[in-house]
Amino acid sequence: MKILPYLVLFALCALPVSAQSTPEGKNRLVVLTDVGADPDDTMSLVRFFLYSDEIDIEGLVATTSVWKRTSVSPELIDRVIDAYEKVQPNLLRHSAGYPSAEELRAIRFCGIPRYGMEGVGEGCDSAGSDWIIRCLQKDDPRPLWVTAWGGVNTLAQALYRMEKSLPREEQDRLVAKLRVYTISDQDDSGYWIRKNFPKLFYIVTPGDDYGSATWSAINTVAEGFDNSVIDNAWIAANLQQGHGPLGAVYPDVAYGMEGDTPSWLSLIPNGLNNPEHPDQGGWGGRYELYKPELSLDAKGVSGIPPQAETRPIWTNASDTFLPSRPSPYGRAVAKADKPLSGDKVTIWRWREDFQNDFAARMDWCVKDFSQANHPPVPVLAGERVIDVDSGARFNLDATASTDPDGDSLSFLWFTYPEAGSKGPEIRIDSAENTSGISLVAPEVTREETAHIILKVTDKGAPPLSRYVRVIVRIHPRK
Repeated sequence: MKILPYLVLFALCALPVSAQSTPEGKNRLVVLTDVGADPDDTMSLVRFFLYSDEIDIEGLVATTSVWKRTSVSPELIDRVIDAYEKVQPNLLRHSAGYPSAEELRAIRFCGIPRYGMEGVGEGCDSAGSDWIIRCLQKDDPRPLWVTAWGGVNTLAQALYRMEKSLPREEQDRLVAKLRVYTISDQDDSGYWIRKNFPKLFYIVTPGDDYGSATWSAINTVAEGFDNSVIDNAWIAANLQQGHGPLGAVYPDVAYGMEGDTPSWLSLIPNGLNNPEHPDQGGWGGRYELYKPELSLDAKGVSGIPPQAETRPIWTNASDTFLPSRPSPYGRAVAKADKPLSGDKVTIWRWREDFQNDFAARMDWCVKDFSQANHPPVPVLAGERVIDVDSGARFNLDATASTDPDGDSLSFLWFTYPEAGSKGPEIRIDSAENTSGISLVAPEVTREETAHIILKVTDKGAPPLSRYVRVIVRIHPRK
C-alpha cells in the first residue's frame, strides 16, 4: 500500500511487528544432516529445536557426506530429541508453538548410506527421499525449504524420482515450491542438481573451500566485532552448563561452532529476515543471484573436484558495514572507527544478536517466564513500504514499541544500501538512536529503492533484538 509523498509522513495507526509468526506464515523446513561426521551438526540441532515454535519442521533426515560416506546416524538425532523432550514442557511456558518429541520422532528418516551420486538413480530411493516428495506434494501453498548440512544426494534422489515418475507439468510445479540452501558442496550431487534443474532456487557457496564461504562467518574471529559470543567460555556458560538436558548435549567445538546453522537462520521471523529475497540480507547472511566464476584449479578441504556453474545461483555477496557501539557519555551509541567489508560481514553484523537470542532460549529450558528474557516487539507507525519524492523529508516513528518483560528499550536506525537498488544513500538528519527519526530522500533521476532498518533492543539479560525493515521507493521529481 502506498503512502503519498507528503513532506512529513505519519500514519494514522500503529502496526505491530511481532516476533511470532502465525502458523500459516511459518517457514516449512526439511533438514538433511550428516550428523556424526562432526559435532557441529549436533550443536545446530540443539539450537534448531529451540526455534521449532517458529519454524514448521517437516523432516529430519540423516545423510552421508564426503566426511561420512558409507553410514548414516539417525540415533544421534534421536539423542537430541530425547534431550529436547525433557525441556519441552518448560519451553511451552515461553511459547505455545513447541512440537512434542513424538511429533519430531515421527518425521525422522534416513537417506541412503552411499556417497554422492553413487546414491542417485534406480534402486537408490530411501525413506528420506520419499519423504521429501511427500512434503512437496502436500496441499500446502507455502514453499518447502530443504537445508543440507552435509551431502545433498537425498534431495538429488527425490528430484531424480520425480523426473522419472511424474508428468513434466507436475515436476515443474513441485520444483517451483523448493527452496534449497546447502552448506557448501559436501558431495558431488549438488552440481548435478544445479545443472539438471536450472530453475531451482538454490543458495550455496559452490565447491568445498569452506574458508571462502559466507556461512563460515558464524564461527570465525572477526576484527571489529565482539568475538566473545563464540568463544568456548561463552558456550560453556550460556549453553552447556546449567541449562538442563538440552544444553548438556551441546558438544565442545572440534572443528568449528555450528557451521550448519546459517542455512536456516534467515527462516526465523524476526522482522529483518525475508528468506524469499536473499539479496535483502538477514541473520543467515546476504546472497545475490549470479553465475560465479570458479577456478578449476581450486582445492578445497575435501578434494571434491570443483566444476563450473552452468547457471546463476544465489551465492556470496558483500556488505560494507560501520558498526555502532555503546558510548559511555553523551549519545548512547557511537560509530566504530572504520567500516568493514566482505561477504562474511553479511553474517558478522548480526552475530551478537542471534547469539544472545540463542542464549535467552537456552534459559527458557530451565527458567519460568518471569525469570527469563523475551524479545521486544517493534511497532512502526505506518506502512513498511512507502513512496517519497526525490528531495522530500519524511519521518519514521516506532514510539509504540513494547517489551513483554517490561524492559527498557533502545532504538537504532540505519540504512542498508546493499539491500536496495544501490543508488544514492538516504541521509538520516536526526539522532539515529531515538524512537523516531527524520530523513531526507536523495535526489534521483530514476526510481530507486532504499532499505531502512530499525533495530529495537531490550535491556534484559541477555539483551534481545528485533527489527523493522522499511522499504522506501524514491521517485524523481516530476
